[in-house]
Amino acid sequence: MKTLDELAPDDAVFTCDVGLPTVWAARYLRMNGRRRLVGSFWHGSMANALPQALGATFVDPARPVVCLSGDGGLSMLFGELLSLGQLQRPVKVIVFNNGVLGFVQLEQIAAGLLPAAVDLANPDFSAVARAIGLFALRAERPEQVRPMIQQILAHPGPALLDVPVARQELAMPPSLERSQIEGFGLWVVKAVLSGRGDEIVDLAHTNLFR
Repeated sequence: MKTLDELAPDDAVFTCDVGLPTVWAARYLRMNGRRRLVGSFWHGSMANALPQALGATFVDPARPVVCLSGDGGLSMLFGELLSLGQLQRPVKVIVFNNGVLGFVQLEQIAAGLLPAAVDLANPDFSAVARAIGLFALRAERPEQVRPMIQQILAHPGPALLDVPVARQELAMPPSLERSQIEGFGLWVVKAVLSGRGDEIVDLAHTNLFR
């Protein structure tokens, strides 16, 4: 998201799915009086980013539009990719592909629960997009992110960038409540006792040792 902020036009319209794309957008996208950020910030409904992005291209066709989709949100309204291909609106879709309903998983952990029913069996979103007729890339290594974002933004028509990201990336709230700390500790105990200690190791590796 930081790289996208650096490369995106100063008058871009960004749309963001609920959950982690909203968190990263709020933290790393710099609003300058010309940029706009559109999302579902009140009701928390999923899969809003791509429909909103399509709509934004009709409201002001001259403005660049960047859609920040979660893998769960994009999958929920997969048909909108077909709409994008058919309408050929110049939306640039960035997919945060972590294979999980990430924000829901964090909420479960903060409540002291073992994450359940949050795993996603994702396809290669770039391959799906190409089958639909979109220009699409997949950034599987960190050094590919910047040049591929540049290619996506420079493409004259609709384009998609599939970016596999860390499943256990933590989104820390502005302030921690005691209940959240206690819930996190309870999750650690439950994970160890249930044979899921590898999740704790992965979380530590992702957030501490890099």
